[in-house]
Amino acid sequence: MRTQGLGRFVGAATLAVAVIGAAGSAGASPANIAAAVADAGRPQTDKDKDAERKPVDMLTFARVRPGQSVVDFMPGGGYFTRLFSVAVGPRGKVYAFVPKEVAVFAKKPLPDNGSSPDPTHPNVVALVAPVMDFSTPTPVDLVWTSQNYHDLHDPFMGPADMAKFDAAVYRALKPGGLFIVLDHAAKDGSGTSATNTLHRIDAAVVKKEVTAAGFVFVGESNVLRNPADPRTALVFDKSIRGHTDQFIYKFKKPN
Repeated sequence: MRTQGLGRFVGAATLAVAVIGAAGSAGASPANIAAAVADAGRPQTDKDKDAERKPVDMLTFARVRPGQSVVDFMPGGGYFTRLFSVAVGPRGKVYAFVPKEVAVFAKKPLPDNGSSPDPTHPNVVALVAPVMDFSTPTPVDLVWTSQNYHDLHDPFMGPADMAKFDAAVYRALKPGGLFIVLDHAAKDGSGTSATNTLHRIDAAVVKKEVTAAGFVFVGESNVLRNPADPRTALVFDKSIRGHTDQFIYKFKKPN
């Protein structure tokens, strides 16, 4: 988990699953995404993370467009929240959903539910509620969570009832909406055994849980994959921190 303050049916036709390779998306980035990354108002601490987080590739993969409504689930320090805010523009909306369960780790009080906590990004609205009460005021185009899906399996989160949580994400999305899960990879076949120890999760578990809620798996990105990571170390260990093997899965709510 990032704790410093504030990612139903399959039709008869076979779905082609898109994979973005290590080189990232081809061609120039969409103008709204380029503007978000180039935003002069971004904190230097955000810019310093760009090399490892690859924001252009991430927002392009998530198909972030002007006017969309986006949820940044467990936004941590707000790195992606600020990018989404600029990328969706003034006609768009970003909901920064903060589970009340993270209050025990927060260095400052959680924002008020429904507040606009960042005056420099007025289209960002904080949603604060227990994780099992996840919902949005109106249907959204994208739910994004990065490096936090594994936390839902841990004791401090209940653990969460994953079937109910993923179903809540499904309900929050518009038909055709996307759910993007980015997380630290555990060893294949390890299930959820490393979520509370190494802060990693077996990618196969994520795919199984999310598709069980009715989502269709429609793509993955290899941009943050690192085959040199043995996937046996704590993600905060200095030997691997910032360079963990990470999977990025794209799921779609059918139209």
